[in-house]
This record gives sequence, structure tokens and C-alpha cells, in this order.
Amino acid sequence: MEHTDPFLQVQADVLSTLQSSRPLFSSYLRIRSLAKSPSNPELKQARSELESTITELSADLDDLVESVRAIEQDPYRFGLELEEVQRRRKLVEDVGAEVEKMRLELQQTVNHSATETQLPNPTEFDAALEEEEQRGRDRGGDDYYASMEQQRQTELMHEQDEQLDGVFRTVGNLREQANVMGRELEDQAVMIDEVDTLAERVGGKLNNGMARIKHVVRKNEGKSRVSFTGGFIPTSRSHEESGLGSGKLKWES
Repeated sequence: MEHTDPFLQVQADVLSTLQSSRPLFSSYLRIRSLAKSPSNPELKQARSELESTITELSADLDDLVESVRAIEQDPYRFGLELEEVQRRRKLVEDVGAEVEKMRLELQQTVNHSATETQLPNPTEFDAALEEEEQRGRDRGGDDYYASMEQQRQTELMHEQDEQLDGVFRTVGNLREQANVMGRELEDQAVMIDEVDTLAERVGGKLNNGMARIKHVVRKNEGKSRVSFTGGFIPTSRSHEESGLGSGKLKWES
């Protein structure tokens, strides 16, 4: 009985959705870099389309991961080699990393929006700005602005490092899952080889045993024919001569 490969049923959907999400992601990044406010209508529409696509892609990716796990339980059932299983794990890992990158970009926008909604009122902001400018003039103007710019660059680099750490953790988790599934698959392959070897040994012993039984049966059949041919068959005359025919026994003293 042939079994349908579950991976092939999902792979086409995942690749198709991923292909359509890439231009949406590029368009979203471009619009976000030009927009001055997170409430920009064009930015909102681009973000909504990208979120919908990522949601669909995540669901398909979950199905893809489950199909890889199902195949790794018994790859020979689907006629697959270890190299093909490893290729599929690599595909799942790559798609997962790309989806996680898109999610991080969307989360970054949410964080920016939340920060902007918590800004102080304009009067407080102006007062704080004047105070900072006065401090800058007191400390020497150019040095102050250079320090502020350096601080801002440092904060940006710190945010980028955190985003990269998140991507690396996600990819690391996917790789760890792939390694675990790979070790399980190798153990199953060793067990299958041992079962095949044991089956061959048992089959050989059974064949030898059957051959011996057949030899013994043929030998016993030959002995039975010889015994029947050379045996004594009593007749009525012999019964009379022995005194059994009349039902009496004669004793001689």
C-alpha cells in the first residue's frame, strides 16, 4: 500500500505564500522608512497586509514542521533517504528564520508606536528641550551635541544587537530541534538494521530446522516399511498349532 508524503502536500503552499510575502515585506520597510507617523494610512495598510500573510505563513510552517516530524518517525515508509530528510529540515529552518525576521520588524514598529503614544505634552517637551540646550551652551555647545549624537548612535546599535540576538536565538532553537530529530532518526535506522539482521538469522535457523525435520521424517518412513515387510503375521493354522484355536492350553509335565 502506498502512503502519501505529507511534506509534499504542504511544501508547495509554504513556498507560494513565502514568495508572495517577500515583496510585501520589502514594500512595508520602504513605506515605514518614509512615513513620519505610525498612523500613516499607507503604512497601516502595508502592515495589515504583511501581518495577514505572516499569519497564514506561520500556520503553513507549523504544518510543515509536523510533516517533517511524521516523516522522520519512519522515512523508509515513504521511500526517503536520510539526505532528503536533512534537506527538508534545512528548508524548515530557513523558512522559520525568514518568518521570524518579518515578525521582529513588525514588533519593532509596535514598540515605536507605543513609545510615541507616551510622549509628554508639548509644553513639557519644550521646557525640557530648553533646559537641555542651556546645559549644552554651558558645557560648550559642539561637544554637547556631539555627545548627544554619540549616545543616540550607541542606543541604536544596542537595539540592533538585541534584534540580532533574537534572530540568532530563534535559528539556534530551530537547529537544536533539527539536531534532536536527526539523532532520533539515526537511532531508528540502527534499530531497523538490527531487526533486519536478527530476522535473517532467525530465518536461517528456521530453514535449517525444517530441513532436519524433513530428513528425520523420511528416515522414519523408510524404517516403518522395512519393519512391516519383515514382521511375523499370525494365521489361523498357527493359532491351532499353538493351542489357541480351541481356546485351550496344553501343559506338558
